[in-house]
Amino acid sequence: MTRENFDRELEELKQKLFQVTESVRKNLNSSIKYLSERDMKGARMIVEADELVNLKCLEIEEQCLNVIATQQPVATDLRLLFSILTISTEIERIGDYAKGIARISEKIGAEKLIKPLVDIPRMEEIAGRMLYDAIRAFTEDDIKAAREIPTRDMKMDVLYNQIHRELITFVMQNPHNIEQTMMLDWIAHNLERVGDRVVNICERTIFTVTGIPVDLN
Repeated sequence: MTRENFDRELEELKQKLFQVTESVRKNLNSSIKYLSERDMKGARMIVEADELVNLKCLEIEEQCLNVIATQQPVATDLRLLFSILTISTEIERIGDYAKGIARISEKIGAEKLIKPLVDIPRMEEIAGRMLYDAIRAFTEDDIKAAREIPTRDMKMDVLYNQIHRELITFVMQNPHNIEQTMMLDWIAHNLERVGDRVVNICERTIFTVTGIPVDLN
């Protein structure tokens, strides 16, 4: 394979990673939308859509391993390929969070929510934007953006702690709220973990470009 063809294959892998990330981002957004609307059919669609995400991530993994096995990539290429493998795993885990939210929504069922959803959608909005910007930073080798994006994770942590405290008050006011409270808290926790996964992606972006490991937490 010529260098030109090799570079084209690397770019193809980046684009596949971007595309599956977009699918996951849309699933995450829809999982909260269907939760708010109490749309059980929509929630079931998110659960089923996760299988396609898993297949796409597996396809990326297989293509990376095939390139490593057959093309004898140099050190910088290996960093990129292993970073694509690592980030693909992060994306697959974020997809699991979206599926988890949809499953919780199914468990709540037609039951009325104990409170209007305000901060949980705000968390999803921040997380979705972070995810989009992080994968763009990776595909464009933008280490400046990769260093900026993790600063937004602090807002995610603040919102999660705020939601957690508020939900505790609902249990104190009425112990019968405990089951739904725990499920809503777990949804917020899933979104908080999305922020952590995005930080990991940003760390891999910087390492891919510079060869220097960083800890952005």
